[in-house]
Amino acid sequence: MTARPILILNGPNLNLLGTRQPEIYGATTLADIRVLCEERAAALGLAIDFRQSNHEGELVTWIQEARHGHGAIILNAAAYTHTSVAILDALLACEKPVIEVHLSNIHRREDFRRHSYVSAAAVGMICGFGALGYALALEAVAGQPGVRS
Repeated sequence: MTARPILILNGPNLNLLGTRQPEIYGATTLADIRVLCEERAAALGLAIDFRQSNHEGELVTWIQEARHGHGAIILNAAAYTHTSVAILDALLACEKPVIEVHLSNIHRREDFRRHSYVSAAAVGMICGFGALGYALALEAVAGQPGVRS
C-alpha cells in the first residue's frame, strides 16, 4: 500500500445521492460509492480517505491538508466546480495530482455547468459515467508519478 492515501473529496449535496434527482445522478448512494472506491483502491494497492462536505471552506481546508498527508486527490466538487476560485487556488497550492469526477456529463447540461474551475488544476476529468467514474479515477490516479512512493 502507498504510504499516503488518496483523498477522495465530495462536495455539496452529494450526501443526498440516491434520492436527489435520480434521473440525473442515479440511484447509487454516496455510501455505495465509498464501498466501490474502497474495493477498487484495495485491488490497486491503494488506500483512500473518503470525505464529503457541504461547506466550501471545509473542502479548502482538506485540500490544503492533503499537501502533506495524501498522494493525490480525486475531487467531485459538485456545484463548487462551477463557482469556486477558492477551491481552485487550494488545488494549485496543493501540488498533488488531481482527478476531477462528475457523475453526470457536465457538458450536456446547463451552460453554467459547462465551465469548471477545478479543471485548471486537474490532470484530467471523468464525467458522465455515474459511480463508475470514481473507479476510473482511481485507475487514473494509480498511474500518476509519485503516487505510490
